Amino acid sequence: MKTYWPSPAKLNLFLHIVGRRNDGYHDLQTIFQLLDYGDELTFTPRSDQQITCTCFSALEPDSPSVIPEDDNLAIKAARLLQQTKNKIDTGMDIHIEKRIPIGGGLGGGSSNAATTLLALNYLWQLNLSLDELLKLGVTLGADVPVFIKGHTSWAEGIGEKLQAITLPEAWYLVLIPPQAITTAKLFLDPRLTYNTTAIRIQTFLSEHLKTGNDFEPIVRQDYPVIAEALDYLNHFAPAHLSGTGSCIFTALDTKIQAELLQEKIKSRYRSFISKGLSISPLHRKLDALQTQ
Repeated sequence: MKTYWPSPAKLNLFLHIVGRRNDGYHDLQTIFQLLDYGDELTFTPRSDQQITCTCFSALEPDSPSVIPEDDNLAIKAARLLQQTKNKIDTGMDIHIEKRIPIGGGLGGGSSNAATTLLALNYLWQLNLSLDELLKLGVTLGADVPVFIKGHTSWAEGIGEKLQAITLPEAWYLVLIPPQAITTAKLFLDPRLTYNTTAIRIQTFLSEHLKTGNDFEPIVRQDYPVIAEALDYLNHFAPAHLSGTGSCIFTALDTKIQAELLQEKIKSRYRSFISKGLSISPLHRKLDALQTQ
C-alpha cells in the first residue's frame, strides 16, 4: 500500500561562519525557517529487501529528474535504517515528486532523508526514538537534524545544535535563478572567512533579517547570474541568499504582498510563494497517524 509523506523546504534567514573545527567542519549560526512548500515522497513496500528510488521534477515536467544513487539521501537514509535494525525483511520503493530546486540552498536532499527516516521508522514499526533518529540523520548531512526535529530553529555547531524558535508570521517569495550551486565547493573556497562575530537570538530578533549570509560575496563573484538576480530583487524588497545554494528570498508581511511582487518579477524569474511554519507538516502527519 502506497503512503504519501511531505518533505518541506527550509530557508536560512541568515548564515554566519563563526569558526573552523579541527575535524574540518565549520561552526555556524543560522535560523532554519521551515516552509509550507516542499517535495512529496511516496513509499511502496516491496517483498524483497531492495531499496529503490525514482524522482520526477515537478518544476520541469518535460525533463524528469534523476538523482544519482550516490547522491540520493533518501536511499542512503533507508539503507541506514536497514543496517541499524537487522530484523527488517522488506524493502521499499521510494518516489520523490521533486519541487525543491536541486542546489538551491533549500535543504531538499536533507529533507528527503529526514522524511525517509521518520516515515520508515513508522512504517517498519522500528520505534526508534527521536534522539536515535537524530544520531543517524547527522551522519547523512548537517541539515538533516532540523527536519527530523521538525521545528523552525536557531542552529549552532555544524547545524545540529538546535533550539526551537517562534518567529513573527511571514510570507516568503523565493526566486529560483537558472543556476545550481554545490555546497561542498563553497565550504572549501579559500576566500571563505571563519571569524564572523557570533550573535545572540535576541540580536537577530531585534534586527530581523538585517544580518547576512557569509557566502554571498563568493557567490556574487563566481555566479553572475545569481548576482544579477539578487540585484534585481533588491530593487523591490531586501533580497537574501538562502544557505549555500542559489535561491534568493525576501520576507513579506502578507500573502497579497508576495503575490503582487511575484507578478512583477514573473517575466524574468521563476519563483514560488510560501508561508513560514513553526512546525513541519511532516510532524503534523506523524502526530495525526499516532493519534488514530
